[in-house]
Amino acid sequence: MTLSPRALDSLKRKLRRLKQHEIALRFQHRPRPPNARLVWEVSFSTRASPPPGIKYPLAHLAALDQAGLDSVIEEYFYRVYYQHCTENGLRPADVHDPRLLALMGLPPHAGLAEIKQRFRELAKRHHPDHGGDAEQFMALMDVYEQLTES
Repeated sequence: MTLSPRALDSLKRKLRRLKQHEIALRFQHRPRPPNARLVWEVSFSTRASPPPGIKYPLAHLAALDQAGLDSVIEEYFYRVYYQHCTENGLRPADVHDPRLLALMGLPPHAGLAEIKQRFRELAKRHHPDHGGDAEQFMALMDVYEQLTES
């Protein structure tokens, strides 16, 4: 699906507003520290030819339906919230990294009980003694330890 020029401009404006919301949330209208990188900068680009490393290039976003776009924006705001919390002294035990949760197939708002339950399910599936892959099991163990360390 290709968007009309008008719809593409509208999408770019929405993306720029997301950037402004992140700045307002994380820095509360104070000057942005020179070394502070925005989550937006690694997530989106409004350029037709985005720089390498952008998770959601404009062409990808333009091809999404509304539900897909909503999902991307929700993920983005969870990442912004996580970044904001870690910058303000909350421990990882208080806020879970949404990228790690996604690796376990969990939503960004999953709590400790959901993490433990999902870990048990995946551990049974990937455990080498039950015919699973040892490397996947070790990767799962690493993710679980990162999510549950206090």
